[in-house]
Amino acid sequence: MALAGCVVLALSLWFLGQPVVLHWGRAAVLGLVAVATLGLGASLLSARPVSLRWDEQRWHLGPADSVGHEPVAGTLAVALDLGSWMLLRFQADASGRRVAVAWLPAQRRGLESQWHALRCAVYSPRPAPDADAAANP
Repeated sequence: MALAGCVVLALSLWFLGQPVVLHWGRAAVLGLVAVATLGLGASLLSARPVSLRWDEQRWHLGPADSVGHEPVAGTLAVALDLGSWMLLRFQADASGRRVAVAWLPAQRRGLESQWHALRCAVYSPRPAPDADAAANP
């Protein structure tokens, strides 16, 4: 929410610092961006806890009570890294339907003992998709 507030503050200061009056259309767009940013920030506040697991081949995601048996496999990428807070993008594997994407906010608070391992896992190189098949002919 602090990041969303900073974005809105920066937009407001930029708007107020303009020497020439902006067209109402541009002002409306800036207002919509500010409202959307605050809405997205507020949606992160209501994010439910999930379980995320790396099995050395794929990432697995599920409800918080599914630790060790997460039902959805997919890929994970870091969208934003602020040191003690990250926004992760989980993309479920396609299985004949539309590919689902989940945005996962992760913070160090509450995960202090696992934070370093998580950061190492999300930034470590991924095995090639066919590496498992090549290793076991």
